Amino acid sequence: MRGVFLTASEPRAVTARGSLAEAEESTIALFDATSPSVVYIFTDRAEPTGDPGGRGSRGAGSGFIWDAAGHVVTNHHVVEGATRVAVRLDSGEAVPARVIGFAPNSDLAVLRLSENRAALRPIPIGTSDDLKVGQSVFAIGNPFGLTRSLSTGVISALERRLPAGSGREIAGVIQTDAAINPGNSGGPLLDSAGRLIGVNTAILSGSGSFAGIGFAVPADTVNRIVPKLIRDGRVPTPGIGIRVAPEQVGAQLGVTGVVVAEVIPGSAADRAGLRGFDPSGRRTGDVITHAAGQPVATLAELATQLEQTGVGHPVTLTIWREGRTFTVDVTVIDIS
Repeated sequence: MRGVFLTASEPRAVTARGSLAEAEESTIALFDATSPSVVYIFTDRAEPTGDPGGRGSRGAGSGFIWDAAGHVVTNHHVVEGATRVAVRLDSGEAVPARVIGFAPNSDLAVLRLSENRAALRPIPIGTSDDLKVGQSVFAIGNPFGLTRSLSTGVISALERRLPAGSGREIAGVIQTDAAINPGNSGGPLLDSAGRLIGVNTAILSGSGSFAGIGFAVPADTVNRIVPKLIRDGRVPTPGIGIRVAPEQVGAQLGVTGVVVAEVIPGSAADRAGLRGFDPSGRRTGDVITHAAGQPVATLAELATQLEQTGVGHPVTLTIWREGRTFTVDVTVIDIS
């Protein structure tokens, strides 16, 4: 009959799905194995006005279990200025914690759980040394407070740099298109074997939400710094004891490099004979054009070379001084 449509008055039969795809099975297994290592971090902060009667502000972020002793790794900016920190474990238990060490120049911090009644599952550690653009990555965290959220993507670039404290940069940063949003900070970036290859730390976005570009501190940096934070509560800040002039000063002098504005008395730079501006204005400061044979145009580039040299070791600097160039060895010191 024309115009007559037959409808079912009972639920439709469910079509058998069959097996999941191999890639799906792998992702599910990765999440099941790794998500218990990921934690939710809550913080309380005092009001910026310092009003003791104020309600204060609250923050949140992600982190992960570093070891069975109860150490948790997150971003420094997640816990910076916090008056109280709590960590929600995979069991759902919220455990008080305290910050035992932080490294602002790498945006890393270590917490220690004040009590530990549940078995902890430390995250597997990988390396960031052999990563390739295009390989799959997985981010687990708590974006917008949505706990244990998984996003997937690829490594979209390597060797990025992110601004850090005191004019320095985090080197070797991983760029990914895996969705990273506010609340993901401090959570792990994983490879397809479920190993930590980075700590999610920032996004590039005009709106404040994910726009296709996220960044992670590389695992090799994390694995170098975290043990020092656990042991000493801090990491050295390599330097030579100078204050530098704005970058445009070098351009005005017609030289590319780091212009020394002032040399700290008694510092390694002072002992090596470096010179800053003459207060009378008759002399410009030295310009550091190379460190360890590598050209340096900014303080961040100089700091990277000093960090690679290490505190207590000499670094060869190429100096431009009033039209002539020479080299000098300066011992890297801890300026923190």
